[in-house]
Amino acid sequence: MLTGVLLATGTLNASTLNSLYNENLVKGVSAALVVKLFKSWINEKDINAVAPSLWKVSMDNRLMELFPANKQSIEHFTKYFTEAGLKELSEYVWNQQTTGARKELQKELQEQMSRGDPFKDKILYVKEEMKKNNIPEPVVIGIVWSSVMSTVEWNKKEELVAEQAIKRLKQYSPLLAAFTTQGQSELTPLLKIQEYCYDDIRFMKAFQKIVLLFYKAEVLSEEPILKWYKDAHAAKGKSVILEQMKKFGEWLKNAEEESESEAEEGD
Repeated sequence: MLTGVLLATGTLNASTLNSLYNENLVKGVSAALVVKLFKSWINEKDINAVAPSLWKVSMDNRLMELFPANKQSIEHFTKYFTEAGLKELSEYVWNQQTTGARKELQKELQEQMSRGDPFKDKILYVKEEMKKNNIPEPVVIGIVWSSVMSTVEWNKKEELVAEQAIKRLKQYSPLLAAFTTQGQSELTPLLKIQEYCYDDIRFMKAFQKIVLLFYKAEVLSEEPILKWYKDAHAAKGKSVILEQMKKFGEWLKNAEEESESEAEEGD
């Protein structure tokens, strides 16, 4: 605990922790000691201050080596430190371990799109990478969205780009639908679309059309759209975008209320 405090104040350098990689310590006390050390360090600072210190001494990618070889997996690390009350550290290491895998996934997916590989092959590849690298579905749908939107040359004219976007997204709806099987996964593309339309003004008027397309193609369902419309939308361009969505949003809201009313009458 004292070592953690001294690291937080800068009295000690993080290179001191390299002694924990001693084989005899790894077999016995390293992980348990690190729990107490990181708790006191993060309590004094936070993970955003701790991470650069680890990076400077090349420890940011070596934390799993604190466990014996047969336990050096992201799953074991995450479970161990989350249960010990260090979720911030678990999430940090998970991000470090999967960053390369996510970049590789996006690169390969973009190449498959450029080659025109069948959707079933793309879906199979992505699912295998998800399982192998423990990448959650909300992260994957963000990668798929970015890949779809970055592998095309968009028309420079605003009046034509909306039609081009709808045509492309309609084509790739089966791929997107394969990775929106959870509520949070459906919120991700809504936020990605909102961000994309805000960042590139040419797409702003197409927002409602894209959401309606995804609704009809079963990429998005009523509940996540309503949640986004009511309180889960981002701040970027919200006044313009929510105004676009007002008619569709109110229609979904009324349909939901009618459905609930019919269910109550049935009971």
